[in-house]
Parts: sequence; structure tokens; C-alpha cells
Amino acid sequence: MNREFEGRVAFVTGAAGGIGRASVLAFAARGASVVACDLVDPAETVAEADRHGVKALSLQVDVAEGAAVRDAVEAAVSTFGRLDFAHNNAGTFAVAPLADLGEDDWSRVVTVNLGGVFLGMKYQIPHLLETGGAIVNTASIWSEQGAAAQGAYVASKHGVAGLTRTAAIDYGRHGIRVNAVAPGPIRTAMTAAVPDEAMAPVIGRTTVERYGEPAEVAEAVVWLCSPAAAYVNGAVLPVDGGYLAA
Repeated sequence: MNREFEGRVAFVTGAAGGIGRASVLAFAARGASVVACDLVDPAETVAEADRHGVKALSLQVDVAEGAAVRDAVEAAVSTFGRLDFAHNNAGTFAVAPLADLGEDDWSRVVTVNLGGVFLGMKYQIPHLLETGGAIVNTASIWSEQGAAAQGAYVASKHGVAGLTRTAAIDYGRHGIRVNAVAPGPIRTAMTAAVPDEAMAPVIGRTTVERYGEPAEVAEAVVWLCSPAAAYVNGAVLPVDGGYLAA
């Protein structure tokens, strides 16, 4: 594997499993030191990253809490001396038609999915200004359209797309690129919690007629952070097997 990120530091939330875990490993495979953050201890992810011969830090972080996010970013910089890349990926969901959606569920989904991205960028950007780094946020195919019984999730992911574009405008001239990936149906714990009959039409609409794998999203994340994507800013990149094209 190309060690193009040797000497760089990547900060990833939602890193205990799924896309976040794959992202940590993709950065590590390219030589970056990695900071793995999650609400639960992402120690297993860090142990696997260690096998790539990089330095890795495991942090338990609630991305809905500003002080916790600030402290995690500061811990990353204190440990490794810099910050180059951030993947704001932590997310959750709630399923219910809008009038049946609990207020607490609404608040939790929006606070984690959208608020967590805001807080991440708020505290990452001052350090990235020093390194000319890159941010990738996890949006969704539901950033582009609606979905039955997913009001909070859809609203939060539309917000992630808009916030990503706005941050790109604010900071592109200062050397920071901000993009997002928009995953389709990816094989994660989140999609495993959805009944097969609900997922079948989503899978069927993809042009490849299968689930995506977390590593396939992670490859898009690291590409967006790489010099190969130097002229890509403010993009929301579908990684969806052609779902949005269908």
C-alpha cells in the first residue's frame, strides 16, 4: 500500500465499527497516525490499526457534547503534534412516520448526525488551518431525497450536505478542503437493524444490485483527503452503487 500519508494525522469519529472503522484502517494503511473516536471504546479498531505499524489513539467521545469533542481534538494534537485529516462519521437513526417520531428521538438523531459534524469541524478547523488539511463528513443518499419513516435522519443528512458546502466556501481560500461522502446501502450494523423487506427495494435500485462494503466508502474518504483530489472542494460524493443515478 502507498504510504502517502506518512507523518500525517487523521481523526475519525464513529470508529468502533462500520465505515468509521474502515476509514481508520484505510488511513493507517497509508501511513497516517490515527485517532479513533466513538461513544463506545474503539480499542479493537486501534489494535487493528497498530498492525500497519502506525501510532494510534483510542478515545471514547460523545460527539453531541461540545466539550467532549473539543477535548478529543486537543488530545489528538497534544499526542501527535498536528492534525491533517478529519472524517466526521458518527451517526445514528430512528424509524417512525413523522407524527409518531418522538421528540427525544428527533433531538438525538439531529444532535449526533448534524451537531456532531458541526462540533467536529468547529474544533478541527483551527488546527487544520496550520496544516492545510482536509475534512470529509459522512452524508448519505438521503441527503439528496426523502425516505419513508426517516424524517430525523433525512433532515440531519440534508444538513450535513449543506454544512459541508458552506464550510468549503468559508475555508477553501485558507487551504482547507471540505467534502462529504454520501453512502448508499452499506453493510453495517445500522443497515443490519433494518428488516430485509425494507432494504430489498433499496438494494434493487442500485445499479450493481448489492450492498456496498465499509471499505469501499473508506477508499473514497482517503481519496478525498489525498493530493489526487486537490481540486475537489464542497462536493458530496455518492458512494452508492449507482442508487442516485437510477
